[in-house]
Amino acid sequence: MKIIGTGSVIPKKVVTNDMLSEFLDTSDAWIYPRTGIKCRHVISDEKLEDLAIEAAKKALDDAGMKAGELDFIICSNVVNEYVTPSLSCIIQGGIGATCPCIDINCACAGFIYALDMAESYSKAGKVKNVLIVCAEEPTRMTSWKDRNVCVLFGDGAGAAVLTEGDNIKGTRLSAASATDKLYQIRTLEPTPYITKEETSIPMQMKGQDVFKFAVKASSGDIRHLLEELGMTPDDVDKFLLHQANIRIINAIRDQLGQPEEKFPHNVENHGNSSSASCPILLDECNKKGLLKKGDILALSAFGAGFISGAAVLEW
Repeated sequence: MKIIGTGSVIPKKVVTNDMLSEFLDTSDAWIYPRTGIKCRHVISDEKLEDLAIEAAKKALDDAGMKAGELDFIICSNVVNEYVTPSLSCIIQGGIGATCPCIDINCACAGFIYALDMAESYSKAGKVKNVLIVCAEEPTRMTSWKDRNVCVLFGDGAGAAVLTEGDNIKGTRLSAASATDKLYQIRTLEPTPYITKEETSIPMQMKGQDVFKFAVKASSGDIRHLLEELGMTPDDVDKFLLHQANIRIINAIRDQLGQPEEKFPHNVENHGNSSSASCPILLDECNKKGLLKKGDILALSAFGAGFISGAAVLEW
């Protein structure tokens, strides 16, 4: 397949590090050197499904495609207000599509997993046009009393339209179960028979463990995939990485031995928007004219599970 359209939407509420210092024991001087984040966009009066629908419409417009031409919709989402129906079904109705749709929960690596699914469906001859939407509000998963976690996240939605082509050169997916390193637990509706004790726990994260996994998994996924394709990091024009932390991005860049200009980033203005991170960055690079036809792009993301993935494609 090939990507022929991108779109993204971010909430209008901007929360700066200085604003966080008004109710947290933190400061810009503490947050920025550790994360590279200056501000993040947080859902206030918007609904996540509306952001997702708008991002999808923007991607369709950019692709010059109508919703009725879609054969499949894949939505990556960790959590939203609806347990059911699926967010993809809500998006389908919102854009006026009639095709099948599915939700996946692959944490921050969702866009890469969705690309792999779309490519697989295409190779099986089951689809021609696919819409991928990644819509996330991780700011609703954290405790805003925990300065080590809540300062890292922002909300948003990113989308991409794919059609037949030979531009996705390869994908690689990885998983290594480590459920105690990054997680959130929520209670469900009680039954008359539940006897076990259940407690809601906001997002918990062991930062150093996440850092080590992210650098090893991302650099490893990219290297292995490039080797399979007979390529080296030098052949890549742009590396679009999950925007979790600028120190992670820089460490991956050092592992790959590549110059800083190959690694566009927006973590300073968005924070970590989970699976929406990669498609938002892709859309911003696209709309700013940073991507030229024929450019080789390496995308990589990592998230809770732990899971990770990489994709190499020609723009």
